[in-house]
Amino acid sequence: MDRIEALEDALTLTWAPLDHVRISDARRLTGPGMIWDHPGAVIDAFVQGDAGVVADAWGRHARRVLDACGWPQEQVATRLFQGGVNLALSAPMDQLYSAIFVAQTAWHLCAAELSGTAPQAFDAMIADLKSVMAQEADPALIALIRAAAEHDVDVLSDDDAVSIGHGIGAQTWPIGEIPTPEDVDWTALHDIPVAFITGTNGKTTTTRLCTAIAQAAGKMAGLTSTDMVRVGDDILDRGDYSGPGGARMLLRDTRVEIACLEVARGGILRRGLPTRRARVAAVTNVARDHLGEYGVNTVAELAQAKFAVHRTLPADGILVLNADDPVSVVEAAHVDKTICWFSLRSDAPQIVQAQTKGTPCAYLAEGDLIYFDGSTATTVMAVANAPITLGGAAQYNVQNVLAAICVSVALGIPWAAITSGLKGFRPDARDNPGRCNEFEFNGARVFVDFAHNVHSISAISGTLASLTAKRRYLMQSHPGDRSDEDIRAGTTAALMFRPDSMVAAELPNHLRGREPGDVPDLIAAAAKAGGLAQIDRAATPAIGARMILDQLHPGDVALLLVLSDRDEVFEMLQGAKAQ
Repeated sequence: MDRIEALEDALTLTWAPLDHVRISDARRLTGPGMIWDHPGAVIDAFVQGDAGVVADAWGRHARRVLDACGWPQEQVATRLFQGGVNLALSAPMDQLYSAIFVAQTAWHLCAAELSGTAPQAFDAMIADLKSVMAQEADPALIALIRAAAEHDVDVLSDDDAVSIGHGIGAQTWPIGEIPTPEDVDWTALHDIPVAFITGTNGKTTTTRLCTAIAQAAGKMAGLTSTDMVRVGDDILDRGDYSGPGGARMLLRDTRVEIACLEVARGGILRRGLPTRRARVAAVTNVARDHLGEYGVNTVAELAQAKFAVHRTLPADGILVLNADDPVSVVEAAHVDKTICWFSLRSDAPQIVQAQTKGTPCAYLAEGDLIYFDGSTATTVMAVANAPITLGGAAQYNVQNVLAAICVSVALGIPWAAITSGLKGFRPDARDNPGRCNEFEFNGARVFVDFAHNVHSISAISGTLASLTAKRRYLMQSHPGDRSDEDIRAGTTAALMFRPDSMVAAELPNHLRGREPGDVPDLIAAAAKAGGLAQIDRAATPAIGARMILDQLHPGDVALLLVLSDRDEVFEMLQGAKAQ
């Protein structure tokens, strides 16, 4: 058994069951998140009744346990949500497994109080905790973290390694070979410009745009995303790397000069953000998606989670926000950072206010992309010259372009590179796979998109609805963990495309608790209710795509909403002409 396994299994704690309270497994917080910007541990308690009573008990018992363990400097926090409360405590960076047991011990005491039962002997529980803390304590890591702070450079640590600095200014050591501060060449270590990019929709495209712009500036740019970790053209690994693990992988690569990190809600809530040292952070928008997890039940709470990126910014950092997104406008009032707004409208209130106050913003005016630096407005380029916008018709991508301009300026990239990067970035399977990729197939126009929630489906369907077509074909699928309401709403949004025929495809690897056929049945019923008569079913998206491709004739338009089997679909279109 290795050290981590030994720590994970060091203690087995139990507590009195409560009929009105269900708790999640405690999880480690390694960086800034929704609740605060401290490392530590958090438990989600789902409460039938007054969650405030649970929060009050947590505040008292967690404080008592922390003090008894010798952590009087650590803090306690609660966050009430509809149906429950997040229970958090902070801990030293070298004691995060111990923090789990501290949290569980505090909950043991809470449960005893709330159930009216006797807890275990307090002193014995504290003695057990101190034993685990002694096993986990890593004075060398703490000394290195303190020294890095004195030298104003970042530290990234995990179970396997610790690194100082980022990219070309980084050095990494195995966790068992941490040097003393005196043995570190601090002159060789430094951070690099880092951008965090989050949002419900558009974050992957914006991250890719920012990376393309940085590469146009001659920089070795790296990105993390829901698809991969990439340095230049070198893909380090494929998969969903929108959490801290992907960020550490990228920021430890000594080739990287600029890093653009896509960060998703799940990673922020599970572990927190990987660094406190971003130069700029962007929130593309906030819309209904993935609600009901970690105590995030409303769109307003989702905004709080995504806006956690502002905790990574220094005093002079820039937070890039969408003035066309009402949820972001409301949440921005709670953030004390310099905001760079972007909008499709030059007369949006936030744009007008920014120009009046002399703060940065970007907007669309008479077909041009404009950036205002606080004193001077610069015409960046005509929106039609950015291929990703489809001549300006894809307004959601116009917003992504505006966000990328704001981020790139904050990263210090010159205008020539910004315009070059935008002009060279195409909506194809190479530059932006899965996002409005267009192909010509048998004289028909075929669009492949990864849109998976109502907001993104509405955007792509509404954009393509204006295209002239003899016949329109649509394929759609949904993962099984979406609610019936969300599946119906997503189908209704897809009907904005005005299809003549539709294929409802199963996602066999993403049933997530549903029976086979349930989701296609919901899609088909919603489509029929929306007035569509021709509805077929397919066992997979790849089969559904082939069904549609076999029917296409010159002048037709097809929209394939491909949530899985994307590579297979691209392979079918390989011989087609990419637009």
